[in-house]
Amino acid sequence: MSYRKLKADKIFDGYKYIHNRVLIVSKDGLIEDLVPAENAGDDVEFFNGILCPGFINCHCHLELSHMKGLIPEKTGLVDFVFKVVTERHSSHEEILDAIEKAENQMLNSGIVAVGDICNNSLTIHQKQKKGLQYYNFIEASGWLPSVSKTRFERAKNLFDEFSMSNAQCSIVPHAPYSVSENLWKEIEPYFENRIVTIHNQETAFEDKFFQTGKGDFTRMYELMKIDNTHHQPSKKSSLQSYFTKLEKAKNIILVHNTFTKQEDIDYIKLQTHPDSYRDKLQTFICLCVNANKFIEDAFPPIEMFRKNNCTIVLGTDSLASNWSLSIFEEIKTIQKNFPSIPLEEILKWATSNGAKALKLDHELGSIERGKKPGIVNITERLESSLVI
Repeated sequence: MSYRKLKADKIFDGYKYIHNRVLIVSKDGLIEDLVPAENAGDDVEFFNGILCPGFINCHCHLELSHMKGLIPEKTGLVDFVFKVVTERHSSHEEILDAIEKAENQMLNSGIVAVGDICNNSLTIHQKQKKGLQYYNFIEASGWLPSVSKTRFERAKNLFDEFSMSNAQCSIVPHAPYSVSENLWKEIEPYFENRIVTIHNQETAFEDKFFQTGKGDFTRMYELMKIDNTHHQPSKKSSLQSYFTKLEKAKNIILVHNTFTKQEDIDYIKLQTHPDSYRDKLQTFICLCVNANKFIEDAFPPIEMFRKNNCTIVLGTDSLASNWSLSIFEEIKTIQKNFPSIPLEEILKWATSNGAKALKLDHELGSIERGKKPGIVNITERLESSLVI
């Protein structure tokens, strides 16, 4: 078997920087060893910048790739959601072509695995090519109680279709404001021992809707001609209104969290206390900062999450809500707006944390013997590319 010997200014192993080491990797990407530079011998390839494991995109909507540039920036969530629902239709060929191009963009920028939201089967063909690894989140939504059976059956049929293609998948709720109590009851049994993700507190008025029944979401239901009279405010925040419904999951990935507050983090900690029956559940905070900037012109409270030792991961959302599907562009935006956060820490969010969230850490996320995580070169010009 032939090997490549790789050296850089720094090697990030998924957890920390390692200096003066040479990475020995097989031609097909299997990690063989990390050895002192003086013991590496000849034929060492040198890279400027950093070598690190491939990036994990924990939240994406690949099926919306054909919507790039169709929705204006900073519309706010209600108008954005309405436009996605009403303007997402396009020809089969255009959608498939956009999906292929978007996947290639992710691969070329150093992404090796994706947690992908699915509302249809249009991405299956591309995913079967195995360019990237995917965990597929089959999204269930339906705010009217009367449509809960139909919406569940649609999600279950799609789940079965993905499962038949040997894809990893879960049935998951779209968001607290789009899943009725009836639909929750239908999908909850499918959370057990799986990864569950949900769009969480993406806008300021999400909490207001659950606390008082008022706010801009009522306008969204009016735009969509959805009867909202069944809604009974919980008088609690959005997160605190639904979080215990996820108790059977193996991992929870909360996405966006743009307006999550300290009391919500305290609530999560209380629900996942080591002495509780949910002690094996892990909750991950997924940041999609460029999408937050694109839609709401806001950033999540990253420093609060760090202060509370939350396990942070990164996502891109979709090309309907982002300028690209590059995790490294997300890293650069975080660095620019939160310059006190060390790059070493953010790289952990993008690699080993993400692999753990998607239960892919047996193979991806860190440079360890026997793994095939992909190797990315981050250059001094702030570019990223897949080396192997």
